[in-house]
Amino acid sequence: MPRDAVACRRRRAGGGHRGPLHRTPHLTTELQEVCIPVADLRIGMFVCRLDRPWEGTPFPLQGVEVLRDSDVAMLREWCNQVFVDARREVVDGPKLTLKRTQLDSERFTGSMRYAEPVAFEIELPRAQQALDSATAMIERMFAEVRDGRELSAEYVEQTLRPMVASVLRSPDVFLWVEGLRTHDSYTWKHAISCSVLAAAFGRHMGFAEDTIMSLAAGGLLMDVGKTRVPEDILQAPRSLDAREMALARTHVQHGLEILANSGITDEDVADIVRTHHERYDGSGYPDRLMGSGLPLTGRMLGLIDAYDAMTSVRPWRAALSRHRVLRQIYAGRNTAFQAELVEQFQVCLGVYPTGSMVELSTGEIAVVMAQNSVRRLRPKVIILSDADKRPLPDFKSVDLMQLGDGADIARALVAGDHGFDPAELFLR
Repeated sequence: MPRDAVACRRRRAGGGHRGPLHRTPHLTTELQEVCIPVADLRIGMFVCRLDRPWEGTPFPLQGVEVLRDSDVAMLREWCNQVFVDARREVVDGPKLTLKRTQLDSERFTGSMRYAEPVAFEIELPRAQQALDSATAMIERMFAEVRDGRELSAEYVEQTLRPMVASVLRSPDVFLWVEGLRTHDSYTWKHAISCSVLAAAFGRHMGFAEDTIMSLAAGGLLMDVGKTRVPEDILQAPRSLDAREMALARTHVQHGLEILANSGITDEDVADIVRTHHERYDGSGYPDRLMGSGLPLTGRMLGLIDAYDAMTSVRPWRAALSRHRVLRQIYAGRNTAFQAELVEQFQVCLGVYPTGSMVELSTGEIAVVMAQNSVRRLRPKVIILSDADKRPLPDFKSVDLMQLGDGADIARALVAGDHGFDPAELFLR
């Protein structure tokens, strides 16, 4: 991939569409964009794209639900043509927002078969747009909760919809974009990372879209209770003492209270908030649940929470490589985490997860760009240096599976090794 192709990720914009988060009988992950003249707009349509940038118009970046004649009139005033989502119809009135009252086991049978991922270069700008929109939304959402206001179910949904849609179209692309962010608050980054990983894991497991939305919502909100924990506890550059640890652990109960006051009644989300620190062997908190007594959603998000925390920089330690963390988790399977889930999670992410910085057996520094489902040890990479670790003037994309046996991954690296930081290279 030439450097210019990677650089297109630097364009910053908001976007995505929104709609009620509820159980639906059919999969609606792909937008079916249809371009129509504004004269053909009708009430009940959802406008997902304009014939001009959203910026400078009075319309929300998340899209326009055409609910009344005034919506049609305003769109006709600003546009000559618009793009509507042919799979989506909107209805005025109460919405079943973030609600799930039936927790039947059929949701976890893994019966969905998703299409082949969208091409990297096609999904890349959409993934970046969804991430930018989600980052802005969650900053606002967490700030409002920290100030004592109620959590907004609408903000949660506006944050999730574009991200989940992108992950379901191409998980590698969104994991690439999300993994190369830098300079974000850990709380916000961790929330988005866990949400994205939950969506990717749910897709890998073959869950239906509404179940994946619940997993992603749980990942986004499982630490929302930390907005009620003193910042000096959260950012302490050392191990916490017993009193401080007890205070930090109150974030679970705070999170449940915040969720209860938000109008979000999806029981899967509540289960995740309540149990993401429980462990399969009963060593977690707050209720020391174990084995099948721990909901599957909690088992999944507990694993994701631990993985993302260990691969992130914290005040008291450096980040570990994704590859090393997966090995550590795998070595401890059926203790803290269920063995079958650990194995599936590793298959989902690959031996060297997307976004990992690695050294090739030929000496070059590279970043994993996408997985090869047939040969997990030989993913697609972007090469950053020559064999002597000198930066290349133009980065190049290589599929290791297409090369001879001499081009394998020798070892995992972390940002800063040999002076390379992928986030700085691609996002600066």
